[in-house]
Amino acid sequence: MKKLLFFTAALAAGILLSFEAAIGGALGENIGELEASFFVFAVGAVVLFPTALIFQRHHVNAAFRFPKWELTGGFLGAFYLVMLLFSVNMVGVGVSMVAVIIGQIMISIVIDHFGWFGIPRISFDRNRLIAVVLLISALFLII
Repeated sequence: MKKLLFFTAALAAGILLSFEAAIGGALGENIGELEASFFVFAVGAVVLFPTALIFQRHHVNAAFRFPKWELTGGFLGAFYLVMLLFSVNMVGVGVSMVAVIIGQIMISIVIDHFGWFGIPRISFDRNRLIAVVLLISALFLII
């Protein structure tokens, strides 16, 4: 039951990501992709910072005691969003999201295989190879 809840949360995140891409792409058309990315992150920070302070204050303080490389997600997230907004305005939400998913799956499989960042190792196998090939096929079908 717990796995179903987390799967549903991830599915909802994926759905919301497509909405974010479309909305951010529209904003990018009006004010520029870099500016749109900035405003998306600024609004997110304004919403999340007080929420984190209220509900998880001890976790916010602990973030400064861990290795600084663990904070690079902010840079990666910003780079991702800018690239996404550029691609949405050039090729559309559908193609952009399929390409994002392919990139995520491919590097996720590598991370799993080597157990990077302290996650449990999951070996690369034939099924994972077939999944990547099918995803790439989906990209060509949706273009």
